[in-house]
Amino acid sequence: MTDLLGTLPAEHAKLLREARPGAELAATPMLATLSDKRDFPDEWIFERKLDGIRVLAVREGERVTLLSRTGRRLNATYPEIVDALAAQQCTDFTIDGEIVAFAKGRTDFARLQQRMGLTRPRDIEASGVAVTYYVFDLLRLEGADTRALPLRIRKSLLRRALTYRAPLRLTPHRNEGGARLLADACAHGWEGLIAKRANSRYQPRRSTDWLKLKCSQGQEFIIGGFTEPAGSRVGFGALLLGYYEGDRLRYAGKVGTGFDRRTLLDLRARLDDLRTATPPFADRVREAGAHWVEPTLVAQIAFTEWTRDGMLRHPRFLGLREDKTARDVVRERPS
Repeated sequence: MTDLLGTLPAEHAKLLREARPGAELAATPMLATLSDKRDFPDEWIFERKLDGIRVLAVREGERVTLLSRTGRRLNATYPEIVDALAAQQCTDFTIDGEIVAFAKGRTDFARLQQRMGLTRPRDIEASGVAVTYYVFDLLRLEGADTRALPLRIRKSLLRRALTYRAPLRLTPHRNEGGARLLADACAHGWEGLIAKRANSRYQPRRSTDWLKLKCSQGQEFIIGGFTEPAGSRVGFGALLLGYYEGDRLRYAGKVGTGFDRRTLLDLRARLDDLRTATPPFADRVREAGAHWVEPTLVAQIAFTEWTRDGMLRHPRFLGLREDKTARDVVRERPS
């Protein structure tokens, strides 16, 4: 047991268990639930909702592994994060966080998209996209499973276990705020807040102990088809979007904005590789000349609201989500 763990009071030390290998602990991260709750009692804390990709990091001796939410290894894409974790004095930990890229002082998923998927050092350098890893939770430390500890205790251990300098950052939190803090976050152009119950355990599932408080509508959708471009446009006209309701892929409308020329061409090439003759949607899609694709690609979409008939109003494409699987995409409803 390390000095850090040795400082825990008996009531918390008894919650520690011998940890399984780090990658096993990272296989099922805790997920937040969308909520329209705005009034919170004192036992809640608030973090900025970051517009990036979820990444869990494992350090075991000299080996560092970065894992996406779906378990995909990301070491080659973010080598500067690997180097920062390999330089830590602590050599045994599993942590949870979000990798982001900044544009004009705000986290920007579209900018991060320019870096996602790159693995060759020269391509990474040429992208000009610097990334930051914001760490917010601790699952394992020096052989001990820390997930049963209260969140405040895990955060205290996390703050002291690692040294934070670019590109590694500790995610700050506030102890109060609710509606006022959310309004301030939205005024500054943030995505929103994550509200967390301060005494909660780290649970390997979606939980109401973590709540997503969003400034605007937005979520992931599955690409089930596309239309041909018109006029001077290249690639495609619009993407046909859906989400799972049980085993049925429900149609949610189309998105035709938010693309640059490169994205239109690159995405069209990927869509052509997924072409299928059968519509994947359970609903009838009234789009003349639509092309269907296997429902495997996941897109991040911003929109203003849902219409009464279950379609997206004013949707805008933000990027592909390589860190989420299509079967996990459902319509998010506030708890």
